[in-house]
Amino acid sequence: MQNLSNTRRDWIKKSLLSIGAVAVAPQVVWSNRVENALTTKSKFLFHNNHFNEYTPPKFPDLDNLKARLMWNENPYGPSEMAAEAFQKEVFNGNHYNWKSLGQLTSKIAKMEGVKPEQVMMGPGSSDLLEKTALVFFQHGGNVVSADPSYMSLVAVAEAAGGSWKSVKLTSDYQHDLDAMEAAIDADTKLVYITNPNNPTATITDTEKMKDFCRRVSKKVPVFIDEAYIELSDGGMANSMAPLVVDNENILVSRTFSKIHGMAGLRIGYTIGKAETLEMINQITRGGMGITGPSIAAASASMDDTEFLAYCRTKLVDARKYFTSYLDSRNISYMPSQTNFVIFPIEVAGDEFLSKVYERDMAVRAFKFWDQDWCRVSMGKMEEMELFTGALNEILV
Repeated sequence: MQNLSNTRRDWIKKSLLSIGAVAVAPQVVWSNRVENALTTKSKFLFHNNHFNEYTPPKFPDLDNLKARLMWNENPYGPSEMAAEAFQKEVFNGNHYNWKSLGQLTSKIAKMEGVKPEQVMMGPGSSDLLEKTALVFFQHGGNVVSADPSYMSLVAVAEAAGGSWKSVKLTSDYQHDLDAMEAAIDADTKLVYITNPNNPTATITDTEKMKDFCRRVSKKVPVFIDEAYIELSDGGMANSMAPLVVDNENILVSRTFSKIHGMAGLRIGYTIGKAETLEMINQITRGGMGITGPSIAAASASMDDTEFLAYCRTKLVDARKYFTSYLDSRNISYMPSQTNFVIFPIEVAGDEFLSKVYERDMAVRAFKFWDQDWCRVSMGKMEEMELFTGALNEILV
């Protein structure tokens, strides 16, 4: 990893922010929900019988936060190699980026052991989840997925005319694979699994997951969202990508938002059967929503293995620090395999958020299973120390 002068690094950071703002991140949707909820004085950002998020007391002051711990971002990224590549490619912004996108697609295909036509690129994996939902559920049907889980695909599936068959996690917070299989019926179009799961941060046993995918994919396609897989204890050994290589009816999505630290640059991909991806690509326009600088940054970040290892070490260290703190306070938590931890709070979620926000920090609070929860992202160690100090005052 190269060292940069402060002036050059500041310029690169400004370039990253300005170009990254061109793409719409999932946080924009969250921001709109917060603004609407604050205007209507709603306690929750959305309302359903399964899963609710408490409305924060205000939109977080991003410029003055002492601890930015709400969006599961990587505080160390992007790498300097990625930033340099991004900055250089800005000056080619007058050209379409089909060539460089094809090169990155081939690079990812080689890494995953699949053909280029088995890789679908998009501006973040959430975009690909949502486009998949539009294609699969435009004529109805149901999606089987866990409760709680990441709701992007499910929400779009319902908006498109489909329905959600929710399956509660097991008592040890893993996917209940037997119950999910039993939930499949003649109208099921897709089984969707986030592994490691969000918001619980837990991972389901790899061999059980592989057996499930092999068996169930013969009945219906299975989509595995692996946004956090690199941060799990087994890393890529926990991935279902080898099943795509084996030509199973599996889709696997990945993102550059987490371990690569490129959440604002919006780039992700899905691998699967070529014919399935071609069907989805009819509305994704072949990755046209990805900017050339983001493509260059992603390619460079893949090469910066030293930086990726550094990020993983730092994020896991923060996770160990925070869970050790919770242990010292006898506060239970779900065993995390991601860059965030979720734990139950014995005060109302909205009250808890108010106390956190008044200390110039931001986390998120949810309600499910008749319990209020705090989900805290792993920041730099100084941020985690500030947050544990705040918890000492809030959770007396």
